[in-house]
Amino acid sequence: MTSDHAAASMASDHAVDIDRHVKVYITVFVALMVLTLVTVAISRLHLSVPIAVTVALLVAIIKGSLVACYFMHLISEKKLIYAVLALTAVFFAALLALPIFTVSDGYWIH
Repeated sequence: MTSDHAAASMASDHAVDIDRHVKVYITVFVALMVLTLVTVAISRLHLSVPIAVTVALLVAIIKGSLVACYFMHLISEKKLIYAVLALTAVFFAALLALPIFTVSDGYWIH
């Protein structure tokens, strides 16, 4: 009788845990949809190009972070994963900045 009670309790705990995860996934999905609508709305505002690109990149960073943290389960990873992710971000930023330092005609200054 106690083993049946323990199994029922474990199944109930498992169901509650699944419900909690599903709620998190739905919340993240809704946030991604809202951020997609924000991106579309920003494109309709006819902002200047630098401001529009900055806001679009900010929204993209937030959306990418949500996907990486929750759908790829990086939010519960060890510190080594964060170190590798930070190193990747540093190399990505360096590659984006490389043309600024290699272009000699000064076009990017204007």
